[in-house]
Amino acid sequence: MTILIVSGTGTELGKTMTTAAIAAVALAEGRSVAVLKPAQTGVSAGEPGDVAEVRRLAGPVTGLELARYPEPLAPATAARRAGLPPVRPQDVATAAEKLAADHDMVLVEGAGGLLVRLDDEAGTLADAARLLRAPVLVVAAAGLGTLNVTALTAEALRSRGLTCAGVVIGSWPAEPDLAMRCNLSDFPESAGAPLVGALPAGVGALPPADFRAGAGGWLGPELSGTWSPAALG
Repeated sequence: MTILIVSGTGTELGKTMTTAAIAAVALAEGRSVAVLKPAQTGVSAGEPGDVAEVRRLAGPVTGLELARYPEPLAPATAARRAGLPPVRPQDVATAAEKLAADHDMVLVEGAGGLLVRLDDEAGTLADAARLLRAPVLVVAAAGLGTLNVTALTAEALRSRGLTCAGVVIGSWPAEPDLAMRCNLSDFPESAGAPLVGALPAGVGALPPADFRAGAGGWLGPELSGTWSPAALG
């Protein structure tokens, strides 16, 4: 796949870490990688955002932000409150296609969930994915309640004719509880797609060399890694 959309079932679930891990594996294979962040929110001018974090952990990727808004809100709301132009789905599609012309892989990391509004015309990351005809990787939480929002996200994808590339657990704890362990076998049914990875909690604090060395072990063969659900017991 040339363009992959990385979305989530909510916020603060590990989308950036997942994007960095995919990028690290691709770079290790000698592929060129671009990371596109349509709208970076909650970060002031001059501060490092998600693209900078991916580059720090994964290595030399091409990074592009289309817009940055200082308040940690949904992109449409943050743009409106800042008096700045919003990012529209067509802007995302155009930028991704341009990057794809010069890179082996383009990772488009959304803000929050799939249907978070980018603009006041109700444009979403799902609309950008539809314009690009790109698969969507869903990053989900590990614990109780995650199956419902995962199923809702998968239903939204199917209703738009979009392909779910799989589910990645964005943060897997060292001591998972009963619900987390049971969810391992339930995710594929809820999503209608395989579980294709799980990132250990706290991997963002690893030295970059250790992150890059471990990335392939957190992602399944679908994402060029070696991980399998059996690894989590």
